[in-house]
Amino acid sequence: MRLLYIDYRESPNSPEQDPKLNLADFSGRVVPQYAILSHRWGDDEVLFEDVRNNGYRAKEKGYRKIKFCAEQAKKDGLQYFWIDTCCIDKWNLDELSKSINSMFRWYKEAAKCYVFLPDVSVPGAADIVQQSTWEASFRASAWFTRGWTLQGLIAPKSAEFFSSEGRRLGDKQSLEQLLHDITRLPLKALQGFSPNDFTIPERLEWAKNRKTTEPEDQIYCLLGILDVFMPTSYGEGREEARTRLQIELDAASGAPSIIPFSRNERFVGRELLLAELEEKLFGGKKSTVVAILGPGGTGKSQLGLELAYRTRQNKMNYSVFWIDASNIDQLYQSYASVARKLSIPGWDDEKADVKQLVKQYLSRKDACESLLIFDNADNVSLRSVGLSKERAANLGDYLPQSAQCAILLTTRSNDTARALALEKVIKLGEMTPDTAREMFKNYLNGPMSTAEQPEAELLLQELSHLPLALVQAAAYINASKITLEDYRSRLAKLGELDHSSEPSNGTQKKHTAKDPVAKTLLLSMDRIRLDNPLAADYLFLAACIDRKDISLVLLEASSTRERDCAIGVLDLYALVTRRPAESAIDVHRLVHYALRRWLQKQGTLDRWTQTAITRILSVFPDHDYNNTSKWRRLLPHAEYVLARSLSDKDWANKTKLRWKCAMVLHTDGRYSESEELFVQVMETRKRVLGEEHSDTLTSMANLASTFWNQGRWKKAEELGVQVMETRKRVLGEEHPDTLTSMANLTSTFWNQGRWKEAEELEVQVMETRKRVLGEEHPDTLTSMANLASTYRNQGRWKEAEELEVQVMETRKRVLGEEHPSTLTSMANLASTYRNQGRWNEAEELEVQVMETSSRVLGEEHPSTLTSMANLASTFWNQGRWKEAEELGVQVMETRKRVLGEEHPDTLTSMANLASTYRNQGRWKKAEELGVQVMETRKRVLGEEHPSTLTSMANLAFTLKGHGLLGLVVFGPQHPNMLASREILARWQLEAVQLDDQNNT
Repeated sequence: MRLLYIDYRESPNSPEQDPKLNLADFSGRVVPQYAILSHRWGDDEVLFEDVRNNGYRAKEKGYRKIKFCAEQAKKDGLQYFWIDTCCIDKWNLDELSKSINSMFRWYKEAAKCYVFLPDVSVPGAADIVQQSTWEASFRASAWFTRGWTLQGLIAPKSAEFFSSEGRRLGDKQSLEQLLHDITRLPLKALQGFSPNDFTIPERLEWAKNRKTTEPEDQIYCLLGILDVFMPTSYGEGREEARTRLQIELDAASGAPSIIPFSRNERFVGRELLLAELEEKLFGGKKSTVVAILGPGGTGKSQLGLELAYRTRQNKMNYSVFWIDASNIDQLYQSYASVARKLSIPGWDDEKADVKQLVKQYLSRKDACESLLIFDNADNVSLRSVGLSKERAANLGDYLPQSAQCAILLTTRSNDTARALALEKVIKLGEMTPDTAREMFKNYLNGPMSTAEQPEAELLLQELSHLPLALVQAAAYINASKITLEDYRSRLAKLGELDHSSEPSNGTQKKHTAKDPVAKTLLLSMDRIRLDNPLAADYLFLAACIDRKDISLVLLEASSTRERDCAIGVLDLYALVTRRPAESAIDVHRLVHYALRRWLQKQGTLDRWTQTAITRILSVFPDHDYNNTSKWRRLLPHAEYVLARSLSDKDWANKTKLRWKCAMVLHTDGRYSESEELFVQVMETRKRVLGEEHSDTLTSMANLASTFWNQGRWKKAEELGVQVMETRKRVLGEEHPDTLTSMANLTSTFWNQGRWKEAEELEVQVMETRKRVLGEEHPDTLTSMANLASTYRNQGRWKEAEELEVQVMETRKRVLGEEHPSTLTSMANLASTYRNQGRWNEAEELEVQVMETSSRVLGEEHPSTLTSMANLASTFWNQGRWKEAEELGVQVMETRKRVLGEEHPDTLTSMANLASTYRNQGRWKKAEELGVQVMETRKRVLGEEHPSTLTSMANLAFTLKGHGLLGLVVFGPQHPNMLASREILARWQLEAVQLDDQNNT
């Protein structure tokens, strides 16, 4: 849980500016007392990313509410407060899902709840506010009409009401009768809510007349009040959501299940297939995996859904869990929901691997009997689409192995079906004419007359009895209110369509000539272009980006209402799946493919691709750490459009987007992926701008940085020298860019242990910057810090310390004591103290850096975590193993959650923790962690990367090996090898001492 706070100790930049707004993350820690704000959303709300990027003051209306909440909390003696718009990172879907399910609890546990009513005004400035002056507007306030505000009235122990001016009107106790009159809620519910005090029908009645933007939210807003966990499924409709809720309530005392979609009451046929599935899944006693194999659009998921509901109906002791296996991000979210539903120990621990938790729990001999349905399992190897930190996973690794657990896969891939289900594969073919007819009739709003039967038969034949095409045809007929004959006539006018099958890559091929989905789509699209051109534009844009999780920020409109209307039209014609909770939409794979083919045929695919690039570029964030969740969700769209943009038109925007993607991948530690994009950027700029253009040289420097991070020193050096020499010639030896390239080159020398060359270049850079920029310029100070680092790594402690003290004192004076650069210089000085064994001085400085960094930058900021790791190192060197371990675990778990399990910084913290275990003689734990680090580094960085070799050496020490694995790459005098020998010598000494003790 995140909370907001304002540190009033911070001095504002100017007297007129408010103190800075901060976020604190209490994940895995005791949450302090806090206030909570209940309010209605407007168009100018301050969001999580605005707080992280200090852009919140620009949103005047939203910021006014924040200031009010902060000031009121301060009056009530509360440092922290919670506001939904600011404290939830809605770009992070894992966090968003958890937050929705935790909301009611957070309201209930709040020390104070402030209800802000912008439509209630109190005139005058009298100390005593007469109720008669505001009661009428209070009764009419829209806050009392909304569904989601209900929890703000019922859940909190203390709810206080405030006018638009921030004047207190009263609380639940003093306004009890008035609140009862307005809401008709029982007085007992207002006095202290307990679910056991009211029946389910009574609680359902409370939201009956309340309004919500989405019809389903009239049910979803009651989940906390009903104490029910049920995944949201927008698009199912209010009544379907109510039916699903009733199933959850009825099954509360039975086997827990999660089926995130309502039952398809229009489902028909497939009885023989259902019987075959039940026999294969439940007929034997062994662990069973069955696959439904078929082309897209044939109804695999609907068949699985029907089986899910029949299993719940016929096997009351079975738990049924629906798992989205389309990618690793969706798999994680599904497993997290299962863990919560089953109350598996550790389900709410953000440090836990919920996929393994669920697998191990369901694999137990005493586990409940269960059916797991893995939908859209088209690949054994699941990749992230950019939403999370994890790179890839093998689906087979997460399937429970138990005779109690039956598993069903729906897949388009022959390879996946064979790999996971072996011989138990059921192929789903074309619907029979009778089944197709019944299904089509079920999707039509009105009855089909006898006279229309022949027309329907012909239409179904033309659409190849394909379920997806039938659904879209029915949607068009319903929306346009036309006859079947009219629809067939319009379909015929489209003419013959020749759509070849899409590349299969091991998947089942779809229909070829006269593609039924393409035909129904084009007919719907013609109508949409006339009725709502913006909706058609959204379709064309969607065709050029990834089809899943299309964020609404990519859909440009003059107003939210205009955008929602356009999306509503697409939903009406069954062309998109809406995801309001995530502010996104999805497009079916076959619809997406047909759209691209049509645009290509019209000669407009290239134009719309350029439009997509421009739109993504306009919302794609920079590589700042604070934007991580946002870029991870937008990255799949950027990568998709760039991979398919073959034209040289608009090269500038395309190159800029490539560069942005490369930078965020680099920040995420995905160096090989960023390298590929940096090469493309460099080659384009060379061709268009020339080899000596400043932008070309910058891209070359970026590429060199990627080589540097991969430990490819030779390539980094070659490119770095080329950039430096060109800048010297073109810009001059004293130009800031030239000096930067020289400084970058020193880093390459430094990492190869070439101290003399590094020192010579660093002295040159430092002296030039002193002369050109001045002795107190930030760049000058950076070069002084770099030189000090070179001295430190050569053991020249006195020279390093003198320079570091000078840098630190200057930065304190020029930049301020809490500036990140000042903190970095303090950390560098602490490192010098630590290397001299001056533990107390090092610890004192490191604690100061950690606490300041935590307050100024945030507890999860990379710099804060680095300072914590440094402090752990100081503890480690003093033999304070317990303190070092506690801090090391905290750093490692936070980096795993924030940066990902394979990020270089995460792996470094794991290696540090393994070292702590090793020094405590906890060999098994050290070995487990050491193997994990080594194997991950091999895969991510390569077998000859310096960090990989270091981890191999560390593991060798743990296993009592010789530890000289890095000689081939480093050479005998490289600092990594010197460190290895030092560690090995210490280990040998400890081993001798231990042997002596044992002998005694």
